[in-house]
Amino acid sequence: MTLKFGTFMAPFHCPVGQDPTAAYERDLQVIQHMDRLGFDEAWVGEHHSAGHELIPDPMSFLAWVAPQTKHIKLGTGVLSLPYHNPLWVADRALFLDRLLRGRFMLGLGPGALPTDATMIGISLEEQRTAFEEDVDVLMRILRGEKVTAKTNRYNLVDAHTQYSPYSDFEIAITAIASPTGPRTAAKNGIHLMSVGATAKGGFDALGLHWDVMEERSTQFGHSPDRSKWRLCGPMHLAETKEQAIEDVRHGLDAWCDYTQDVLAAPHFRAAGKTFEERVEWVNESGLGVIGTVDDAIAQIERLQNQSGGFGSYLLIHHEWARHEATLRSYELFADFVKPRFQGSVDRLLQAKDYAISRWSELDRRQADAIAQATERHAQERATATAVS
Repeated sequence: MTLKFGTFMAPFHCPVGQDPTAAYERDLQVIQHMDRLGFDEAWVGEHHSAGHELIPDPMSFLAWVAPQTKHIKLGTGVLSLPYHNPLWVADRALFLDRLLRGRFMLGLGPGALPTDATMIGISLEEQRTAFEEDVDVLMRILRGEKVTAKTNRYNLVDAHTQYSPYSDFEIAITAIASPTGPRTAAKNGIHLMSVGATAKGGFDALGLHWDVMEERSTQFGHSPDRSKWRLCGPMHLAETKEQAIEDVRHGLDAWCDYTQDVLAAPHFRAAGKTFEERVEWVNESGLGVIGTVDDAIAQIERLQNQSGGFGSYLLIHHEWARHEATLRSYELFADFVKPRFQGSVDRLLQAKDYAISRWSELDRRQADAIAQATERHAQERATATAVS
């Protein structure tokens, strides 16, 4: 299966205290950089509290990014559906699909930050059930149905959208620890995005995610497509592992502090208190990579074997390293990791091997041909001189 690659951009800006305008510019520059490097897609998240993840409206952000990029697809990664009226989500998604001329993708989730949900009166206990209900409603509206549905968050009466889609844009649902994501995706025949579920041992989230997809899809008459399954994990690459570790001294601790002490999300929490322990946790747990191109290749190969196969790998964007080093990490990934799984350099390598296999023979013949041409020229000059 030929893999696609992109980024899952919360985006994290740790520690708190950085200028938001500058942070948004860096986020834009990262997506533009990945666009130039040939990455396939970028997903941008929605967060409203806790001070570290700074984009409250991914749809507005994507509308700003779209005319400043050329090829990369842009998706909400994710839009927290229980925070919104499904009718307006449908309208805005179809509107963006048209504005982006088919480059739009819709990613959905229940909402990751408990502080977001509690501020608008959604209890954590009801959040995932509400999400499953809301996806059902949204998908019916997107299919062109008139929907009447009432919850404690909205009251729809013959609700329908006046817009038609520009393209058959992809819809994906995130899954982290609970089975809510794959349950909802399987029921509605849409795709799955597994975030931070890449650890080697313990609770095998990847296995759970796809088992639920296969079991539930059959119940509802759908066929899950592994080529549309996206896995997400963080990486930072450099020319050497030692350089990569030195690079992430800039921001790894601040990111880990956020997951440990600010974000109330036990399913996505760093381990370790010292810098060294945290580097070891990233690399040894299987969550991600702080290392080299070879380490990145090994990680993706491991995930292919562990998961049974998937279609896209999304790099969870972070600012563990300074901006320039982060851009260099994406360059290394694009130049040397992507081709390994996309076959884009296979014929180039074959061409090199072919040239090497013919080198001795052709080098000798080329030298002989040059010598013969030189000799002919010398003879012609000598003949011309004699005649004159």
